[in-house]
Amino acid sequence: MAEPEKSLFRELIETVVFALVLALLIKTFVVETTLVNGPSMQPTLYTGERLWLNKAIYHLRSPRRGEVIVFRNPKNPAKDYIKRAIGLPGDRVAIRDGVVYLNGQVFPENHLMIPQKSNYPETTVPPDSLFVLGDNRANSEDSRFASLGFVPLENVKGKAILIYWPLNRIALVR
Repeated sequence: MAEPEKSLFRELIETVVFALVLALLIKTFVVETTLVNGPSMQPTLYTGERLWLNKAIYHLRSPRRGEVIVFRNPKNPAKDYIKRAIGLPGDRVAIRDGVVYLNGQVFPENHLMIPQKSNYPETTVPPDSLFVLGDNRANSEDSRFASLGFVPLENVKGKAILIYWPLNRIALVR
């Protein structure tokens, strides 16, 4: 016996509900968008740019040195920050005359806006934490300062993967 045909209205409702559930699952577990607000990541990222975040990647592996990440501020979890992961758990990080040293070796950086001649004493990154820096060190609240400090891995929301807006800036985040 043939199944009765669904009404057009019911098919439309089922399609819309399915699409909403799928979109919610993707936004929750796979990809999210975020807005850049502030100069701390210039010249890599500028205020007003919109990014896609890969939220799934850090369920499969830990952040790597040099990746641009989005995370909840440990001191104010309602606020998201965008910075570059520099030190991983157990790494020794120091800054001398603006040069970053990681485990006693110079950490190569080719993304800085203006090198800043700052200093930071050698410090070991605690377990389950990251040391993060902005690319525009003169205008970045990052792990050098007590107002942010080390970032717990559990606060990391995802890896910035793509600038999608404005259209003339579409590019992979490096």
